[in-house]
Amino acid sequence: MKTNALKGEIITPGDKSISHRSIMFGAISEGTTEISNFLQGADCLSTISCFRKMGIEVEEKKDLILVHGKGLHGLSAPSDILDVGNSGTTTRLMSGILAGQSFTSCITGDESIQTRPMKRIITPLSMMGADIISERGNDCVPLRITGTNLKGIHYNSPVASAQVKSAVLLAGLYADGKTSVTEPALSRNHSELMLKGFGAELTTDNTTVTIMPNPKLTGQKIVVPGDISSAAYFIAAALIVPGSEVTIKNIGINPTRDGILRVCEAMGAKIEYSNRHDSGGEPVADITVSYSSLTGTKICGDLIPTLIDEIPIIAILSCFAKGTTVIADAAELKVKESNRIDLMVQNLKAMGADITATEDGMIINGGRPLHSATIETKKDHRIAMSFSIANLCCEGELNILHKDCVNISYPEFYQDLASLKQ
Repeated sequence: MKTNALKGEIITPGDKSISHRSIMFGAISEGTTEISNFLQGADCLSTISCFRKMGIEVEEKKDLILVHGKGLHGLSAPSDILDVGNSGTTTRLMSGILAGQSFTSCITGDESIQTRPMKRIITPLSMMGADIISERGNDCVPLRITGTNLKGIHYNSPVASAQVKSAVLLAGLYADGKTSVTEPALSRNHSELMLKGFGAELTTDNTTVTIMPNPKLTGQKIVVPGDISSAAYFIAAALIVPGSEVTIKNIGINPTRDGILRVCEAMGAKIEYSNRHDSGGEPVADITVSYSSLTGTKICGDLIPTLIDEIPIIAILSCFAKGTTVIADAAELKVKESNRIDLMVQNLKAMGADITATEDGMIINGGRPLHSATIETKKDHRIAMSFSIANLCCEGELNILHKDCVNISYPEFYQDLASLKQ
């Protein structure tokens, strides 16, 4: 075995989804929001940059972010084009807020974000009366949004997407009546939990969320839990490197995000939980993961929205499991930072895996030895981190192209991984 057992404790960076929302919701609240364990990744820094351009003072201290909110109607016309970088969350959620403002703004981003589908938010926001235009006519950014008077709607979303749901709910804050979103399956609910904490009037009924307009939002103290999507790579590493035992502290285990844990346990993983507690409505725990003999499983249906970002690392895990793993109902992977179905299949085949792409996922027959190859990441952070874990257990060394793209979500990833090697 080329990698000795992984041992030790790590604390992963703050949850990306919650970090984004804490800045946005703090900006449209009255008073100061204090955020600790904020993720200092490129995507979340893009959110800070955009709200600064709309007149919000954001102080970055050593261990604390202070957002000096100006209330629901306190944003100013941006001083410049709002550049979201690579962040789909910034683009979609901010569009919901901008739709109800009294000014015009323009959103753009990097080459990757300019190919990602925005019709999924343009459609419901337009139904609410928003004036939102894709400047190239291709339903992607750049977007020009002219704030208007919005009307409340009940939107039946064709996709289970927290970003779509959140965009509509945020626009609903500025509407003339209640706004509801019904999803085909429950997506992550960080927006609902946090908006309630800030003072929004919001109710949930199965997969339908309803929000009332024009609440008084008040600044909060937020401790961001560790990001389970970032923890997933260390969970996988501990499971496949013989003799390993790794504890990951302060991880968010929200049931709308914990699919990776449920899949690992279904595959036979040894995972222990300790120090369970709540942080701002978000369930949190320390988890200890030990090397395990894994078997294949089927991953589909309502489970998919709870682990959509973790499917690349689940594909790696499946190569080290006995038997067949089937991933289905995951067509959403095609419109992430890259086409993650094609990229995972292409790269794993190059390493010698028995893997086949399907229309909405992949089929993996585990147990074949993996060998060295050149890995194309398309600058997708989750692809780069997944193959860094595969590199621990393959024959030879992987040449991972553009591996620094991990800075988007986890700047200390390689350093933390190295700290576990004995």
